[in-house]
Amino acid sequence: MKRVIIDTNAILAIAQFKIDVFSELDIIMNVPYTIYILDETVQELKKIIENGKNRPAAKLGLALLKAKKVGILSEEGYVDDLLAAHSQQGDLILTQDVALKKRLQRPYLTIRQKRKIIIVS
Repeated sequence: MKRVIIDTNAILAIAQFKIDVFSELDIIMNVPYTIYILDETVQELKKIIENGKNRPAAKLGLALLKAKKVGILSEEGYVDDLLAAHSQQGDLILTQDVALKKRLQRPYLTIRQKRKIIIVS
């Protein structure tokens, strides 16, 4: 079972680009998979809801994650470091973050043309 871990900015992109990440993953994933987020990502979203300019996107993202029963990985540390480590272990990371993409092991996932997810290999 492959693990797909969604980064904070990809969650915000769900609302900003009106993209159905879950359907897109079903289309491109040719192996069984489960979706996760980091506990630190949940904390980042809550901070954005409290005092960020992307408050509506963060609220919608959190609501979707709860509705879809996305698993939460509880780990301490800087989000990008944790995601890079998971990438080294073979997990697929979905992100829009340019700096993080440079640190990830290929393959990883990203959003193209504000409407579809692609695998970068």
